[in-house]
Amino acid sequence: MSSILFSHSYFYQMDSKQWETGTPYPPLGTIYAASFLRDNGFDVSLFDVGLKESAQEIQGLLKTTKPNYFVLYDDGFNYLTKMCLINMREAAFEMIKLAKQEGCKVIVSSSDSTDHFKKYLEKGADFVILGEGEVTLLETLKALENNDALDSVKGICFTKEGKTINNGRREVLRDLDFLPQPAWDLINVESYKKAWKSKLHPFALNIATTRGCPYKCNWCAKPIYGNRYNSRSPKRVVEEISFLSTTYGVTNFWMCDDIFGLKPNWVQEFDKELKKEGLEIAYKIQSRADLLLKENNIDSLVSSGLKEVWIGAESGSQGILDAMDKGTTIKQIEDSTKLLQQKEVRVAFFIQYGYLGEEKEDIDKTIALIKRLKPDDIGISVSYPLPGTKFYDKVKDELEGKQNWTDSDELAMLFKGTFNQQFYKKLHRYTHKTFQVTKGRVALKRLCTKPFKTSVSQLKQIAKMPIYYVLSKKENLELKKMRNLYKL
Repeated sequence: MSSILFSHSYFYQMDSKQWETGTPYPPLGTIYAASFLRDNGFDVSLFDVGLKESAQEIQGLLKTTKPNYFVLYDDGFNYLTKMCLINMREAAFEMIKLAKQEGCKVIVSSSDSTDHFKKYLEKGADFVILGEGEVTLLETLKALENNDALDSVKGICFTKEGKTINNGRREVLRDLDFLPQPAWDLINVESYKKAWKSKLHPFALNIATTRGCPYKCNWCAKPIYGNRYNSRSPKRVVEEISFLSTTYGVTNFWMCDDIFGLKPNWVQEFDKELKKEGLEIAYKIQSRADLLLKENNIDSLVSSGLKEVWIGAESGSQGILDAMDKGTTIKQIEDSTKLLQQKEVRVAFFIQYGYLGEEKEDIDKTIALIKRLKPDDIGISVSYPLPGTKFYDKVKDELEGKQNWTDSDELAMLFKGTFNQQFYKKLHRYTHKTFQVTKGRVALKRLCTKPFKTSVSQLKQIAKMPIYYVLSKKENLELKKMRNLYKL
């Protein structure tokens, strides 16, 4: 069989915020595809750009290995790839150019190429895969190997006689256990460990237990796995955890599903399988406030090793949540947060500013929610229009020259919100400083009530609290002046 060089386009070093955070994850979606193609007889290798500095670094490997195919296959489990950052797109185009210079057939699979397949074809890609890629990739390669016509291969776009051919999307996989375990042997795990240790973080790896999300928040794009929700069996997931634990000594994991544990009784079965294998792990997930309150999910999550939950809180205003078609309530956010905190699980909030119709009162409610519920961490963004969403359709006429961020720290307003970009950047800083004050107060209370259980990091938080308090007051005064000046 022919040889395939896999790669992807998420360069952590090109995203200053994520690189500074120091918690890079391997390209899980990419090594799923590589494993599947290897099981089907192809000779596969990987150029992992995760820790690389530039696209040019692939040139030497292309020249020495001379693969028949270059497959640029982005990690659809990493939410950062949905944002289609300009830096990453340009890096993808550069790798396509270099691969074509070496005579490779080039196939691309990513959120960005699914949304903008003509751009990738114009840059030299021979085929663009639409949506979930493994089966489509295999069928495309088999057709190429046998010199068969590609007109009947579902899920691809290509150029033929000067015209763009779109064969339409393929149905997503329902039986995820059909896929082999990811090709972890292609990853230099030690290099990732080193990156984490340089920032003094305990090392973790990423695992996907599901694909897709059935909820319909109108700003959330799902170009790869869509609205269907399919799960791996708890047994298969535990087999992978056992392998990673035995092979690499890893016991900390990020379950990188859009929504973890939605299928009824899945979490309970997962807990049983872990205990059957004698595995003790610590993991974090992304979830919804309403889902966490169902059945005895939280008890089973805690029993199986849950340490941290990122909840898509988004806003402290019910009006904004309803406008987003979020389907959750402020009370559900409050109840799930308090219950998790009682179980000593870390709770973190995704917060989104700038959604259509958001006013000062809505912003105040969001800040009040953070102060009241005291999450352990927050991630703040401004609303980002992604193709294929109702939100994008509402603002697309306002998207002129700039439609993407350069990196995930840019926080540029790409459409006309209630306030302008300068205001939201100031709001971002103010919210973070206010949050740090809240954390300091929580740490101070712990020092007073449980002095011997107060950590060094909490003591540092207490020491910094006066500085953050003064800075937050200063930022708030500036915000008050800006509210009228920068209202659009």
